Amino acid sequence: MKIGTLVSGVAGTAAVAVSALVMAPPASAAAPTTATVQVDCGDWGTGRATVTAEQRGGAPAVTFSTPVVWAHHSIPADSISTTATLSAAHGGTATLTGKANPAWTLLGQPFDSGVLTGTVTPGEAYRFTSITSTFGSLTIHCTAVSAQTPGPFVF
Repeated sequence: MKIGTLVSGVAGTAAVAVSALVMAPPASAAAPTTATVQVDCGDWGTGRATVTAEQRGGAPAVTFSTPVVWAHHSIPADSISTTATLSAAHGGTATLTGKANPAWTLLGQPFDSGVLTGTVTPGEAYRFTSITSTFGSLTIHCTAVSAQTPGPFVF
């Protein structure tokens, strides 16, 4: 085999490998990516909620959804102001906020906060503690009443 052929073969293989890495989707940079927790939502009742976690543009992001709170009238997208609180394993809290809810239009449709972003300490373990959402005079406040399963989020 000629040296020129060997070099061009190695270079071609390296170019394909780099292209595959560039085209691969970014990792979520949060583990686990989905957790469940029992919540008490006051007058709405108690039940199960799902919290998803990911990295968005370098910032931690969570989304909270629960059928405990449901639509009883139409609310447009991007109109519910929401704040989620996460407790850090080593003390302190992180606050994630947003106003990115999907449209809440169908009677009985479960609540979905949309994406909430904020700042956390990288590598710290965080558990969902509570969420407060407001739209006009409507206020939704849900507090965790059980441990998060499968465990805390690490961003």
